[in-house]
Amino acid sequence: MELVALLSSGKGTWGQVSGLMKHGEWDKTILIGGEFAKEFTSEIKFEFIKVDLDKKLVELKKEISSKLKGKINGTEVALSIASGDGKEHMALISALLSEPVGIRFVALTKDGIVYL
Repeated sequence: MELVALLSSGKGTWGQVSGLMKHGEWDKTILIGGEFAKEFTSEIKFEFIKVDLDKKLVELKKEISSKLKGKINGTEVALSIASGDGKEHMALISALLSEPVGIRFVALTKDGIVYL
């Protein structure tokens, strides 16, 4: 299963994404974020999709959809939205459902990775 995660401004939430990458066994990791998120680094391989998070909701969803085309191989993804705001979350979730692909929300807790 692929891990898809949103990286928004504010590096404080990036630890959750980094932990998921390190502690999970993913077929592929796709990180989506704006210009600021290009600063994210990891020793674990990932694909970064840069989007304009300042766009309005519908335009952001269209941009994410077009840039995700053909990148998800399975029928379901693990999704982390620990980073970001409501507009960004809505655009990403809508884009994934339009693929169409199922979503399993995922978080890293003190007990390990949890699917919600």
